[in-house]
Amino acid sequence: MNGIDVLGPQISVLLAAGVVIIADALFPAQRRVLPFLALAGLLVAALWTTSWVGRGDYQTVFHGTIALDRYAVFFQYVFAGVTATVVLASIDWVSREGRRQGEYYALLLTVCAGLMFLAGARDLITIFIALELSSIPQYILAGWGKDTRSSEAGLKYLLLGAVASSLLLYGMALLYGVTGTTILSEIAAVIERNGESYRGLLIVAMTLLIAGFGFKMAVVPFQMWVPDVYQGAPTPVAAFLSVGSKAAAFAVAIRVFFEALGADFLSNDWSMIFAVIAAVSMTLGNLMAIVQSDIKRMLGYSSIAQAGNFLVGLAAISVAGEEFTLGASGILLFVAAYAFTNLGAFVAVIAISQKIQSDRIADYAGMWKVSPFLALGLAFCLVSLTGIPPTVGFWAKLYIFNAAVRADLVWLVVIGVLNSVISAYYYLGVVRVMFLGEPGTEQRFRASPSIAVALTATAAGVLVFGIVPAPLMSAARDAVEIFAR
Repeated sequence: MNGIDVLGPQISVLLAAGVVIIADALFPAQRRVLPFLALAGLLVAALWTTSWVGRGDYQTVFHGTIALDRYAVFFQYVFAGVTATVVLASIDWVSREGRRQGEYYALLLTVCAGLMFLAGARDLITIFIALELSSIPQYILAGWGKDTRSSEAGLKYLLLGAVASSLLLYGMALLYGVTGTTILSEIAAVIERNGESYRGLLIVAMTLLIAGFGFKMAVVPFQMWVPDVYQGAPTPVAAFLSVGSKAAAFAVAIRVFFEALGADFLSNDWSMIFAVIAAVSMTLGNLMAIVQSDIKRMLGYSSIAQAGNFLVGLAAISVAGEEFTLGASGILLFVAAYAFTNLGAFVAVIAISQKIQSDRIADYAGMWKVSPFLALGLAFCLVSLTGIPPTVGFWAKLYIFNAAVRADLVWLVVIGVLNSVISAYYYLGVVRVMFLGEPGTEQRFRASPSIAVALTATAAGVLVFGIVPAPLMSAARDAVEIFAR
């Protein structure tokens, strides 16, 4: 298998971005086809990835810098699915904006390609380039709206993102200085041989990496950008940031911290750091979400708390053997569950907010009476975020908490369970407003076809994998087997 075949999905997505730009420039009267060109590129990428699964020919290419394995394949599907959902959810908003439609879809596709590169990156340089390829278009998208809040969101995201990238690059440079290589597996080999003598420098490098990745994960204390950017950015962009960027950060963090920094004398340190960050992120995120009156800010703080749940699994993977598989596969299961659930919630918010011209939770009162489909879809996704059965969110939390218990992190699980109870207050509070409140208008409205498709797909995923979670769990376990010691 040559390099072009390995990079086929990324190339397909980037070519689709180019086609969208050209079509927008040459045929401005036919802009309604642009999202379908974008979806076609994502479909080709998904089919190309499926061909790998059929062949089972997994390997590393380009001198070990990019891996073609089940782990990368899992995230290829996640990123393609997330981007396709956001494209569908954006159609009405982009058409109403009536400007730079081709550029918008092209930037989404470029981000997707960068995230796909990240999924298989096994080299520090490749990881950094892929991160920047996905990050720079996101800074632009965050400031895509016409109002000053959107411009402010884009500027804040850019400035804080630049600081995070600098910290990450310093950590990578220090790691290279200590080990003399940028390949993750070779870094691990050097550390195993003589890493004890450079423990101080390795801990500094590890701390800088945690800070850099922490920004992408949106965990405390690197979360300050989240509420303002989510509130100011266009809602479809906020949906993309809440899932795509976060999933990619955890995907690459597992590779870096386990594959390169998995030595026993280091893993205990970063495991405890992640455990503490997880506890603080869950607690602060949920407490701040309670007092929000804007639903996008509420979902922003909620995403910080959910990132803490991700970190529970990351803290648990420092334990060798079966517990590692449980922790790592728990993260992947949570990624997939969160993608279905959070995207579904944002898709419903996109449609409702466009109709009522407000993001205030109080203005969602009586939504069940004016748009039952959207209210039911949003309520179901919020129930899943809470972790109540029969939703995929329940299994995701159960699986990841089980991994933490097996890794002797019972105290962290107790904090996680208590925070799940706290989250129920504001998640179900929105449901109460929609179903028991009195609507401000009696005029009923329906979701557009593209929104209906996106919400149906995400809600179906939440329900189907909530009732039958075994296929998703199996896929997550298979994906992380390459790391098993």
